[in-house]
Amino acid sequence: MVTAVYVQVVADLNVEVARAEPGTLVRLVGDLDKLTAPLLKERLLKLFADGRVEVVIDATRLEFCDSSGLWVLVEHQRRVAAHAGWLRLVGVHGVLQRVLDVTGLKAAFDGVVVAEL
Repeated sequence: MVTAVYVQVVADLNVEVARAEPGTLVRLVGDLDKLTAPLLKERLLKLFADGRVEVVIDATRLEFCDSSGLWVLVEHQRRVAAHAGWLRLVGVHGVLQRVLDVTGLKAAFDGVVVAEL
C-alpha cells in the first residue's frame, strides 16, 4: 500500500512523495530544470535524513529535464549507494531518456525503466 505524504508545487515542478515499504516513491510532474532542481534536491535530502535510502523516481509525467535536474538525480544515487541504498528511475521518456542514453548515465542508476508510451 502506498500513501501520499505530501505534495509541493514550485515553479513548474510538482514533487509528490509517497512512503511505502521498503522504499519511497517520488513522482515528478512538470519540468526539472535549473529553477526547480533545488526543490527536488531539498526533498531528497529530507528523505535521506529520515533514513529513506531506497527511492524510486517516477518520471512518467516529467516533461523536461536539463543537466541541473540530472545532476540532482546522479548526486542522490551516489549518496544512497554509499549507505547501502538504491535509486531507480521509472517511466523514463523524452529528453530524460535521450540524455541518459547519449551520456551513458543510465548505467549510473540501480535501475532505469523506460516508459511504454
